Amino acid sequence: MATLDFTPMFRSTIGFDGLPSLLSAALERDDGGYPPYNIEKLGEDRYRIVMAVAGFGSDDIELIQKSNRLTVKGRVKETGDKSFLYRGIAGRAFSRDFDLADHVEVVEASIDQGLLAIMLKRELPEALKPRVIKIGGGETKAITDESSNDNRAA
Repeated sequence: MATLDFTPMFRSTIGFDGLPSLLSAALERDDGGYPPYNIEKLGEDRYRIVMAVAGFGSDDIELIQKSNRLTVKGRVKETGDKSFLYRGIAGRAFSRDFDLADHVEVVEASIDQGLLAIMLKRELPEALKPRVIKIGGGETKAITDESSNDNRAA
């Protein structure tokens, strides 16, 4: 596997210091392609991950969101009362990680007909949303600090 040096990126960017490690981790990740999945964009800030998890029930799958990472783990709980002549549906344990952007949260998850659907939504806090600043007209007023005026008077 090729190793990439992201050092030059640090010279001209500010606040993106996690990006090189994110890219390096993505290049090193080898998940074997199981289980297969789709990532769909449903709207401006809505996404869905659909994973093919035939043979798994809702009790066999665990979703963990920690910081900007979503981990989906699956392990079929074996019951001793089944006897198979042939077992073609994969039931092996898996763990798959998804790196999420800032402020992306899991809204809900459901499983139906062997497909796990994970709904995601990006919600920016009010402080980060763009806002329009009204420009006043007329005379320019000086900004004064009321507490400093009180100190000078004393």
